[in-house]
Amino acid sequence: MDDAMITKRLVYHIGGYDPATPERVHRRFVRELRHFEMTWSVKSAVSEPEIEADQIAWNIDTAGPNWRVHTGYRFVRWDDVMESFQRRPTWQRIPLGLLSFVEFIFAGALWGYLRTNWRYALFFLYPFLLVAIFAAVSGMAGLWVARAIGSALLGAAAAFATFVLLIEVAARWTYLAHLFDLWIFSRDYIHGRIPALERRLDRIARELVDSASSADVDEILVLGHSFGAVLCVDLLGRALKLAPTLGERGPRIAFLSVGSSILKIGLHRGAVRLRADLTHIAAAPGLFWGEYQALTDVMNFYKSDPMRALRLPAFGRPHVRVVRIRQMLSSAAYRRLRRNFYRVHNQFISGNDRRTAYDYFMLVCGPLSAESQVRLPDGAGSAISEIGALSQTTAYDAAA
Repeated sequence: MDDAMITKRLVYHIGGYDPATPERVHRRFVRELRHFEMTWSVKSAVSEPEIEADQIAWNIDTAGPNWRVHTGYRFVRWDDVMESFQRRPTWQRIPLGLLSFVEFIFAGALWGYLRTNWRYALFFLYPFLLVAIFAAVSGMAGLWVARAIGSALLGAAAAFATFVLLIEVAARWTYLAHLFDLWIFSRDYIHGRIPALERRLDRIARELVDSASSADVDEILVLGHSFGAVLCVDLLGRALKLAPTLGERGPRIAFLSVGSSILKIGLHRGAVRLRADLTHIAAAPGLFWGEYQALTDVMNFYKSDPMRALRLPAFGRPHVRVVRIRQMLSSAAYRRLRRNFYRVHNQFISGNDRRTAYDYFMLVCGPLSAESQVRLPDGAGSAISEIGALSQTTAYDAAA
């Protein structure tokens, strides 16, 4: 079989900070897969999900005129971890969020964001600037009440009530609570204070190592979106400790970080373990690492090599591809979502309207290896015809 072609694939996907239920995750996958079928002129069938404590598993069978791929899909769960942060009341969330903000500044992360990608620095500052604005408005409201009534105590009470009202109302349409939870989680993660997640990653790492030695597949794809890319680095670091020669024998193993938050954590001075894992992954001869970035997505680090930004030995990794969200969507669809930063960020894991160099479902379900899709100038578009057929010649060239 041509070295670039895949007939069986095992995927471990770790998503970002989005506490979706297992049922919703599966429904969203199936819905977006239909876009993929229409865009690439292929057919797919998806099994019902098997929901476990650590992961959600289902199978996908995808076919074009001259190819067929079976994908075993494993969505690594951490929605329960996120929900534990969501349950925190506002009176705890705000001070803990501000503490995280201060720590990321003094740990050098904000300067790192400004140095590597000023858009991400604005994303970091956004929730805290909102709180500062709310505090200023609340202070002015309290001062007005104090002067009007002649009572400093009532003025302070009015300021406090106004601040709470602004926080609670704005949280519904500014993602404020969600973002505070994310930064609180990020701080706890750096300091190793989430034991449930640590244990889960240990279990999935053992499963990954077992799969690499026994699974009847051509490729194992570990794909992390957003903060999921950080957790994938953690996962692969654990797997390499268990099996230092991971990927050197058996199925090829590829790691893809898409819309990645690796630098979000890596630029914090305390993220020593993450930087060690990145160095280990970059040096591992049995692993291929590709990274996809996009300008329109303010939640990733556009045109940034994570290893170089962290001043780590790169070993030629990762292979960075810059793609355009605009090219993935129809003009009408792009106009609808381009100002919704969260939705733009999620296009990395959604179905495309157009054939482009990056397509999440082609990476998960397509007949070309992840490495060949990363290396081909137009991705799978270089090898898939208008009727969905695979060009054997182009696939061979990609492998070479």
